[in-house]
Amino acid sequence: MASSYRNGYRGSSSGSMKVDRPVPSSNLKASSFKSRTSTGSALRRSSPASLTALGDGVPGRVRVAVRLRPRNAEELAADADFADCVELQPELKRLKLRKNNWDSDTYEFDEVLTEFASQKRVYEVVAKPVVESVLDGYNGTVMAYGQTGTGKTFTLGRIGEEDTSDRGIMVRSMEDIFADISLETDSISVSYLQLYMETLQDLLDPANDNIPIVEDPKTGDVSVPGATLVEIRDQQSFVELLRIGEAHRIAANTKLNTESSRSHAILMVHVRRSVMGREDIISSENGDPSHLAKPFKPLVRKSKLVVVDLAGSERVHKSGSEGHMLEEAKSINLSLSALGKCINALAENSAHVPVRDSKLTRLLRDSFGGTARTSLIVTIGPSPRHRGETASTIQFGQRAMKVENMLKIKEEFDYKSLSRRLEVQVDKLIVENERQQKAFEDEVERINVDAQNRISEVERSFTDALEKERLKCQMDYMESVKQLEEKLVLNQQKHDRDGFTDGLCNVQGSRLSVAEINNLLEKETNLRKAAEEEVEHLKSQLGQHSQLEAGGDTEVLKLLKIIEDEAHQKKKLEEEVIILRSQLLQSTFEADQMRRCLERSGPGNAYNGLDSSMSPFRHSQFKDSGNGQKASIATLFEQVGLQKILALLESEDANVRIHAVKVVANLAAEEANQKKIVESGGLTSLLMLLRSFEDETVRRVAAGAIANLAMNEANQELIMLEGGISLLSMTAADAEDPQTLRMVAGAIANLYKLQTKLRSEGGIKALLGIVRCGHPDVLSQVARGIANFAKCESRGSTQGIKSGRSLLIEDGALPWIVQNANNEAAPIRRHIELALCHLAQHEVNAKDMISGGALWELVRISRDCSREDIRSLARRTLNSSPIFKSEMRRLRIEY
Repeated sequence: MASSYRNGYRGSSSGSMKVDRPVPSSNLKASSFKSRTSTGSALRRSSPASLTALGDGVPGRVRVAVRLRPRNAEELAADADFADCVELQPELKRLKLRKNNWDSDTYEFDEVLTEFASQKRVYEVVAKPVVESVLDGYNGTVMAYGQTGTGKTFTLGRIGEEDTSDRGIMVRSMEDIFADISLETDSISVSYLQLYMETLQDLLDPANDNIPIVEDPKTGDVSVPGATLVEIRDQQSFVELLRIGEAHRIAANTKLNTESSRSHAILMVHVRRSVMGREDIISSENGDPSHLAKPFKPLVRKSKLVVVDLAGSERVHKSGSEGHMLEEAKSINLSLSALGKCINALAENSAHVPVRDSKLTRLLRDSFGGTARTSLIVTIGPSPRHRGETASTIQFGQRAMKVENMLKIKEEFDYKSLSRRLEVQVDKLIVENERQQKAFEDEVERINVDAQNRISEVERSFTDALEKERLKCQMDYMESVKQLEEKLVLNQQKHDRDGFTDGLCNVQGSRLSVAEINNLLEKETNLRKAAEEEVEHLKSQLGQHSQLEAGGDTEVLKLLKIIEDEAHQKKKLEEEVIILRSQLLQSTFEADQMRRCLERSGPGNAYNGLDSSMSPFRHSQFKDSGNGQKASIATLFEQVGLQKILALLESEDANVRIHAVKVVANLAAEEANQKKIVESGGLTSLLMLLRSFEDETVRRVAAGAIANLAMNEANQELIMLEGGISLLSMTAADAEDPQTLRMVAGAIANLYKLQTKLRSEGGIKALLGIVRCGHPDVLSQVARGIANFAKCESRGSTQGIKSGRSLLIEDGALPWIVQNANNEAAPIRRHIELALCHLAQHEVNAKDMISGGALWELVRISRDCSREDIRSLARRTLNSSPIFKSEMRRLRIEY
């Protein structure tokens, strides 16, 4: 296009026309875009109609619009005496291409846009229906095709900094997308590419100049995983990306256009939206659909908007291209020709579509004949000098209108949302269970108190009655005895006073007194028997009371039995809750770790010295965990309690035991929890698991937890005193699993300050024996342990604590050290290089190192090591050792 047109032209100021959204099926009908933006809901629900469209798809023809560029300054001068070669009839959506002054060909399009059409009118007619489909979950494509200099880049990529009304389709489409989405639940990512001479290049990262195109063998979807993908949050960020991309796009000055694009520009906008999809409706017994339905399930819709600004077709004799520009023109025309062949094949329903003839057709595979909604705008010029190119462009648009696509929504299940919802449900169930348990305990306590009060009341009443009856009987008896004694005394007095002079009468009277006394005694005897019977009756009543009391005790025992059963059930529920929480914690953690691994997808962090890599477990498993992961562990720790978690280590259920040891390992990764774990007996429990269980998972996780505890110097002596070194040595000899060996090697490496004790209990030899595995992660931990031991020996020699040969050399570690000093794996090589430097600092090791070939590796390290601090350490060591200097002079090693 001409320079003046590249800078922009102003159309008429007429208002925009209301255009219905072109949807070929009722399944895709939606409200107007204003109603879409006014809702602002963070979470949408998809209708059943949209879900049914997932299976079969909806047909949708490629929509084509034609736009006429106004005459530029050159054409106004050169073609002043000639009429335009085209005549537009926008109200009929028709275009006439003049053959001569009296004959013309007529073509119909979906839209015909005159030279006075505004950028807003063009966007609403061509791109807005596609943008709405993208927001509904469909893929969409907007593409501009035409001769060079006819306004393709102006239509699509104009930023409109000087005049906002000149904003192109790219800018306006992003404005509508941002107006409709919710940044809390949705996301937008952008890639900007150019296809230059059949090479796909990244406009946001010019160094990435050869991006491969990947096709899914199952679905046929095309992707460019090597392209830069930038997540944007606002319109300003997107405009900045467009500026960067336009600055890197290749353009040249030709006779037809002062800023002719020499590459095809492709803007890819990836939209990810969260929706709520309802499952199938429940049917009643008679076959009629019920008003009940299953709950909504969380879904994620991933759609893609592709905006393609094709390079203009040109004829070499008109554009004047030569040299490298000629090669560019050939490449452009070849790719456009391949696109035209694919359009022809699709329009004619040909069995073979040559999509692999060009990278352009491979990239647009989904746009023509695929699952995307596609709009094509063809741009033409009015000049009769370019009638041939205009006719070719019109024919291309006519063929494209015959292409049918099958539109499909792409949805995925939102596992993270479901996980969060299940976690909330688990919390609610726990609260409800605790509430019911508390109510039950209160009810049992109330019943128990009532029973105790009733028993006490019955006991008091019976005791009082028995005591009253006993006192009454005792008083009656004493009164009877007193009366008998009084009568006896009176009789004796009377007998003494009368004497024996009374004769027979007195004898008879005495006989009568004796008979009366006998009667009184008999009455007293009867009264005593009645009192005894009353006492027996009271005793029987007391026995019945005791039986009632025993019955009350039986009821209490039953209640206690029920309480005991409920306590057992509560314990089982608590174990199940702990398992669910640990499973949820593990799933979230593994998902986050997988995402971080995919995001990093590059080489590991550089070696940060011995002290910075003390614990591979904390670094690889826990340190990179987010605040949400730490909060979940802390919540589990506070709600369940450490003692209950440690008690589950001895559970008979294997799954409970495995989850419990995983939770303890996670807690041990945090330094703040280590003291509590050790004080609560957690170290002893972990060592018992390492000693007694054959399950590989339990041994691996227990060894990792011990390694984390060994990071604390206060725990190292406890590990040694409880036989931890011997257990780790035996595990190193028995285990075959690389991950278990890695954990054991890391634990031994963290105990380096107990080097003498390690050697006496076989720890160093066990560490060297682990190299049989050959796994790089395991060897890295072995190398770290050797570097720790060597550094500890070097420090001891400097302080005068250590003397004699190195324990590593005495245990035969030197050959392996020399063999792996130049290992391909960077972590292994760095640890070994550091170990060699520390061993060489002790003069007594020099002869063994020379005979073992370590001198050559020291020289190499001093020259070629990528770490400046290690190179300097190697140089100082060689310069300070007379034995090494003498040997280097003998071998004529220039240093």
